[in-house]
Amino acid sequence: MDTLTKCKIYQTGENMSLSRREFLKSSAAASAAAAVGMSVPAELEASASAAESGWRWDKAACRFCGTGCGIMMATKNGKIVAVKGDPAAPVNRGLNCIKGYFNAKIMYGADRLTKPLLRMNDKGEFDKKGQFGEISWQRAFDEMEKNIRKALKASGPEGVAVFASGQYTVMEGYAAQKMMKAGFRSNAIDPNARHCMASAVVGFYQTFGIDEPSGCYDDIELTDTVVSWGSNMAEMHPILWSRVTDRKLSDPERVKVINMSTYRHRTSDLADIEIIFSPNTDLAMWNYIAREIVYNNPDAIDWDFLKKNIVFAASPVNMGYGMRRAGEKSLSPVRPDGSAGKYSAKEMQTINHEMEHIVSAKEAPALEPYGYKEGDKMVNKPAGLKHWEISFEEYKKFLEPYTLDYVARIAKGDPDEPLEQFKEKLQTLADLYIEKGRKVVSFWTMGMNQHTRGTWVNTLSYNVHFMLNKQALPGSGAFSLTGQPSACGTAREVGTFCHRLPADMMVKNPKHRKIAENRWKIPEGTLNPVGNQHIMKIHRDIEDGVVKFAWVNVCNAYQDSASAKHWIKAARNMDNFIVTSDGYPGISAMVSDLVLPSAMIYEKWGAYGNAERRTQHWRQQVLPVGDAMSDTWQWVELSKRFTVKDVWGPYTLRNGVKLADVRKAAHEMGYTDDTTMYEILYANKEAKSYKIDMNAFPQKGYDNSECNGDSRNVVGSDGKVFKGYGFMIHEYLFEEYASFGRGHGHDLAPFTTYHKVRGLKWPVVDGKETQWRFNVKYDPYAAKAVAKSGNGSTHAFYGKLAKALTQGDLMGITDKNKKPLTDKAKIFARPYMDPPEMPDAEYDTWLCTGRVLEHWHSGTMTMRVPELFRAVPEALCYMNPKTAAEKGLKQGDLCWVESRRGKVKAHVETRGRNRPPRGLVFVPWFDEKVFINKVCLDATCPMSKQTDYKKCAVKIYKA
Repeated sequence: MDTLTKCKIYQTGENMSLSRREFLKSSAAASAAAAVGMSVPAELEASASAAESGWRWDKAACRFCGTGCGIMMATKNGKIVAVKGDPAAPVNRGLNCIKGYFNAKIMYGADRLTKPLLRMNDKGEFDKKGQFGEISWQRAFDEMEKNIRKALKASGPEGVAVFASGQYTVMEGYAAQKMMKAGFRSNAIDPNARHCMASAVVGFYQTFGIDEPSGCYDDIELTDTVVSWGSNMAEMHPILWSRVTDRKLSDPERVKVINMSTYRHRTSDLADIEIIFSPNTDLAMWNYIAREIVYNNPDAIDWDFLKKNIVFAASPVNMGYGMRRAGEKSLSPVRPDGSAGKYSAKEMQTINHEMEHIVSAKEAPALEPYGYKEGDKMVNKPAGLKHWEISFEEYKKFLEPYTLDYVARIAKGDPDEPLEQFKEKLQTLADLYIEKGRKVVSFWTMGMNQHTRGTWVNTLSYNVHFMLNKQALPGSGAFSLTGQPSACGTAREVGTFCHRLPADMMVKNPKHRKIAENRWKIPEGTLNPVGNQHIMKIHRDIEDGVVKFAWVNVCNAYQDSASAKHWIKAARNMDNFIVTSDGYPGISAMVSDLVLPSAMIYEKWGAYGNAERRTQHWRQQVLPVGDAMSDTWQWVELSKRFTVKDVWGPYTLRNGVKLADVRKAAHEMGYTDDTTMYEILYANKEAKSYKIDMNAFPQKGYDNSECNGDSRNVVGSDGKVFKGYGFMIHEYLFEEYASFGRGHGHDLAPFTTYHKVRGLKWPVVDGKETQWRFNVKYDPYAAKAVAKSGNGSTHAFYGKLAKALTQGDLMGITDKNKKPLTDKAKIFARPYMDPPEMPDAEYDTWLCTGRVLEHWHSGTMTMRVPELFRAVPEALCYMNPKTAAEKGLKQGDLCWVESRRGKVKAHVETRGRNRPPRGLVFVPWFDEKVFINKVCLDATCPMSKQTDYKKCAVKIYKA
């Protein structure tokens, strides 16, 4: 790619006196020349200045993936007119991917939502079967208030739910969490990050005792070896892939790239080795590498590192697949034909595996150390996050079955590849990891996370790196790449998951609840200790009639969930009230009863946290369109409708847990029955201390619709023109959230600092970011821990979660006395197991789903950009030409993709960028017309509750 292309500026064409050709010849060319240090001719510089006359440039973060690219954004006359990569941004260094260049156009689609919409009858009354009509913000909040009160009365806090998002800004997610958990006392708030990163999260917790990667993107330039496990980095993280490419080309003989995938794609094009494996067998391959270390290369093990820093652990294997269980309301009654409740007999063929399954020939060798053999019945029981310490000898016993012969036989994914060739690749892969002095980075995304054993496979990655002492070192480490722009910052760090609180605290932990209650100035005992309503449970609870009110925030919950027809049917046909806040009318909006117009990213102040722990902030660049308002504003306005007496009375949860009546305690704190949640949670004395100062940085010269109101004079929730809160609510929300982590290994810089820099990687200590966590040389928390212990280690894994274990062997716990594991991490024994649904005689083909470069998730934004739509106007069914011939299909034909749950039509693509082996097809999920999530299975990792979109069984035939 030439420098001019790298520094390309996208312009909207609005308010331009120069033609596009002239613009590119002047402004962009001048930018390109300056970026590489070339002198710029005076005439060209003058033309560039004329082209940009009146533009205001400011930094921002890209709206799309979790990479965290910085962009520069130009505004003129209240509209964004240009976007370019930020040369000062350390993540992308001036380069954007194709989506990044269209950050402006996603905001100006023809069908932007500008007014609240309610389903109504001819009389203007709410009617669930009615048509959408425009209403005021006041009417919208009236309807929300009424239906929330109805839900609380019917089901208590468990009846009010939020489909949250890894695309929330930090402030939005924190505002939503406060009202849900401290106001409504409901933990039924869960982000769509549950679908993309939950397995990585639980893997971090179980391994390190704290969330998020230990390394950073600088590892790319420092490593010798990049292994991509189930991640099409070339399309999903293209900026990082450009850095990988640059590293590879800088030393092509030394630097090796390996692509591990279930099908060939663009990441394969750079790879030295491509390993196409059968779905789910990544578990076996990780254990094969570990076996090679332990059995055949024991001298490669850094025993000094292990003895100081690591213990070995095991967990139950008969834990099911995170599906519905027998006895749940929607699975009753069970009928003679095999159907049950709202589920067909064919669906139940798979769901029944949740309760028990027969050990297959494929998984039997791996399960033999646990006492199972082929044909045995495994009775599955919920196991939670249970695990215990084992000896190294038990771990070695666990590894014994994973010989090269066994793993190659079950893992080879291309039936046309010779077995010996596949075995050679596996051996080379292991050799590269083991080679003394070779630095290795293992990257992964959804291929390892969207997995019925997602937590297991995440922990297995660290096993290999730990044994070789190639973790948390410059150029070496296992690194989970985040899918969404703030899945780290808002979903994980803020703690918008149903089971979490800010800074790695948990709702079930009474000490953590007390810390949050004290910080939020709410009565002790307010917070709900039961946090089990993850995204799939919220959907299931709606279908079961428990959740009566659900609010979709900054996501597309009815397009992005597997077995989608069940959830859409429940939302439309049952007694509930569904709200969606969005910029555009996607599937979730169409499913809803009330649709609220949300301000989009650059129409509000915000912050994101990306995959390398980098926190970035931006300012509001333009006013929202129409009457759209930010999600923060929507939450804060809702809080005005509920008082102490409304929400802080007693409740009894489904499991019998009682939430105390805390109203008397609230009175003792100075609140009255009529004190609103707004006054307590958002407009308290501390909040009002954050002053508006339009003459000071960073506020000077920038709009602030929430704090000051704006020139649109939007009529707000009370029927009056909204004039703003009168204090800097963005700074307040950020600073209060940040206070949870400061001094606890999660330190964030001050709000104003982030507006001066291109992000900082936490923990930020004494103004300095941390490159490699847990490493004494780079991490002050690790240095402090080692100084305290005096063990002289190079590392300290100082996370606090699950750091005391009972003792046992592979079969279970033998000593219930817990042993502390201060500053230690864990290596886990976790076997290969089959997924709950595999191809058979009727459904003979694997289906894999995912994304493409040009579109973002459900396509709600990118399908509105003409250039991106024209580039990829529809989702295709990518298949091997031999598979197509077997099915009587050819390039361009329309085919059915059918599972036990549903079917969709898609055009056949046999020559595209994605090239599956025989027996597997790939269908991306961005296209609501090719609604592939009707086909997918809602099985999850039982530990992380992350949905496995990457594998289910389908049949393919001509439409």
